[in-house]
Parts: sequence; structure tokens; C-alpha cells
Amino acid sequence: MILIKTADEIELMRKSNLLVSKTLAELATHIRPGVSTESLDRIAETFIRDHGAMPGFLGYQGYPKTLCTSVNAEVVHGIPSEKVILQEGDLLSIDCGVIIDGFYGDTAFSFEVGEVSEKVRRLLTTTRECLRKGVEQAVDGKRVGDVGFAVQEHAEKNGYSVVREMVGHGLGRHMHEAPEVPNYGRRGTGPRLKKGMVICIEPMINMGGRQIKQDADGWTIRAADNLPSAHFELAVAIDSGKADVLSTFSFIDEVLQKQNI
Repeated sequence: MILIKTADEIELMRKSNLLVSKTLAELATHIRPGVSTESLDRIAETFIRDHGAMPGFLGYQGYPKTLCTSVNAEVVHGIPSEKVILQEGDLLSIDCGVIIDGFYGDTAFSFEVGEVSEKVRRLLTTTRECLRKGVEQAVDGKRVGDVGFAVQEHAEKNGYSVVREMVGHGLGRHMHEAPEVPNYGRRGTGPRLKKGMVICIEPMINMGGRQIKQDADGWTIRAADNLPSAHFELAVAIDSGKADVLSTFSFIDEVLQKQNI
């Protein structure tokens, strides 16, 4: 069942999603070669709890950490570890969730570690553009297939492939609610989007083929051809005329711009 949120509930969800956005921005100040993904996880958990919230991923269906940290060919659900040390040129995708007042926030961003190759930078740029195009379709009266079509068309036009098995989702008092929001599809198909629905749109775009495989840890999903994958995610409330985007990359962009000055 697809749940419609009240205006008050959407404001509570804006609060939780803004905290996720700020958590990712805090992590941006620490991402550099030589840093372990475990240290980033500790920073995130402390930051979230210091702001009166609970980590949304920690313990979720048995998941052991606060963040999902996926490096290079890892698509999603990479587990932070002291053994995973970031290297110059890595692509690091971080997915993070929090709970405030019973409502989840959920957002992801793919970071450059030091200086990345032009190929990786182009993948990151295109994946973020895919997300923007998907968000543009997330308005009252459209359908889920319109979102997926917009993401898929832009990815494939640029020579990339779209992961099929991992999808976006509804968001609310539960991390994953109806409807599923695939990053591929046909226009005019799928559930109708209605004002008050809240969904997470999260393109997972591979540099090579779309096939994926799961590691022995039972969580980490990686590109089967071991080529890089990028992941960006925003939480969006469906509204009339224009999507109401509840999370933001603006805090992250501000940090990254200062680092490049």
C-alpha cells in the first residue's frame, strides 16, 4: 500500500533528510587518501547521535554499520572496515540514513577521493544528471515509469548501463515503503505519483555492463565486470508542478567548493 503523508509528516521528514544531508557534508571534510571507511562510519554515527537522531541503517535487517561505503566497482551496501583504506583516485559512494521522530531520512552521494580520472569524473557527472532528470518527473500525475525512463535514457545515451535489481523506494516510518522506483522503465507506466507520496530516487549507474554480483559478506553488491559504479540519491515529496526535494547536496557542494579553492 502506498502511503500519503500529511503536510506535517512531510515537514518531519524534511528534518530527517536534512540531517542526512548534513552528515554527508560532515563526511566530505574527512574523505581523503589514507582514511579508512570504518573511521568515516564512526564520524557519521557520532554526528547523527549528537544531533538527537538515531542511525537508520545500523541494525536494519541485521546490517552492522551506520553507513554503506561502496568503493569503485562496489555499487551499494559496502560495509565500512578498517581494512578498506581509501586510495588516490578512488570513487566512494556513501549511503546514509537517520531516524528522527519516527521518520526516516535516506540520501546517497558519490565522492571523488583525491584526483580521479576523467572517465570516473564523467561517470559521476552523468549519474548526478540522471538523478536530476528523474526528480524532474516526480510530480503529481506522472507515473513511476516516467522517473525510470528519464534516468535510463540519460544514462544509456551517455554510454552507461543501469543496474536493474537495485531500485529506489517509498520512504516514511519505514526505510522501504511502496512503491519501488526502478531506474529504468517506460513512460506512462507504473503506479501514479500523487501529492503527498515520498520516494527516494537513486540511480545506480555502471561504467560497464549492468550485471551485478553479491560478495560473500551477504551485503556488498558490485559490478560483475569490476568497472566503477556511481550512486546518488535524494528523498522527494511528490507535489504539483515541481517535486519538493527533502534532502539536498548543497551542504556537500559547499564543502567541496571550499576544498577546491
